Amino acid sequence: MIITGIIILLLIAIIAFFLVKTAEVNKGRKTATEKYAKTAIQKITDRDYVNSLSILPLVESESDSKDLETENGVSYLITIDGKHILLDFGFNRKKKHPSPLLHNMEILGKSFDHIDYIVFSHAHLDHLGGMHEQKTKTFSISQGPVETPTIPVYAPVPLKPSGFNPQLNKVTVSRDPVRIIPGVYTTGTIPRSLFIMGWVEEQALAIRLKDKGVVLILGCGHQTIQRVIERTKKLFEDPVYGVFGGLHLPVLKRGNISTLGLIQWIVGSDRPLWKGLSEKDVYEAIESLLAENVQRVGLSPHDSSPWSIEEFKKAFGEKYVEIMAGKEIKL
Repeated sequence: MIITGIIILLLIAIIAFFLVKTAEVNKGRKTATEKYAKTAIQKITDRDYVNSLSILPLVESESDSKDLETENGVSYLITIDGKHILLDFGFNRKKKHPSPLLHNMEILGKSFDHIDYIVFSHAHLDHLGGMHEQKTKTFSISQGPVETPTIPVYAPVPLKPSGFNPQLNKVTVSRDPVRIIPGVYTTGTIPRSLFIMGWVEEQALAIRLKDKGVVLILGCGHQTIQRVIERTKKLFEDPVYGVFGGLHLPVLKRGNISTLGLIQWIVGSDRPLWKGLSEKDVYEAIESLLAENVQRVGLSPHDSSPWSIEEFKKAFGEKYVEIMAGKEIKL
């Protein structure tokens, strides 16, 4: 009887939890939609372009070399006409020093001494350097002291450097679109309220590549690629040429379900669990890119399932680019 009572209480607690979270996500979805609709976006009127662009994933869940560490986090080194922008710091789930980011940078011959700007896509653990960083709204290169120059940081929400890298204290909150260097911009934040994970404001990088168009680089794509493209079209007259990074499409299919994939599926949308991510979401994302005639596409495996990636490959064929740690993408 006692065991039966405990089980019943647990079931009641679980049901209550999901009812509360469902109410929260429904309210949050409405708030995010209203805030997005009311956001005034000014057209970028300059005519600045970059001549060359490369993206080197430093941290990803897959790699093209056994010497590089992998994890379900993101850090991309973006090189534009000789300038270097680091997007996100990865996860460092095991709280290592040196972190996977530092380890891979050393293997690839990269250094913070040559990084000109740091940009954070959003304030989640797999982009800030850990769970503690997410909770405290800080960011860490590694779980030990790391000396770097004082590098300008652009964040979508207020963030502070951790005690491991206090010198990175020149933080600009870029809720509105910001020009980092000529031809390189943040899109400004787009809000979303996720099931269980709650409110998130995420920005992307938009780079105007000469004679081609705008290249978008995303951390997780919680905003949805449809809204990112809509925002980009409000900012620029140029077409969207390329889209790279996370689109958060961990759609589950029999045969490739993992524990991490299941967790990402649960928290990956702004709908209740029973109305969560589905094949329809993947096909709608693909259609939105095809409608813009996007010429280069690469989907981050850190937050999209193998099935979703295969569907993107089928849709884009030779236009599709694998995203793997250590594999440079040159445009």
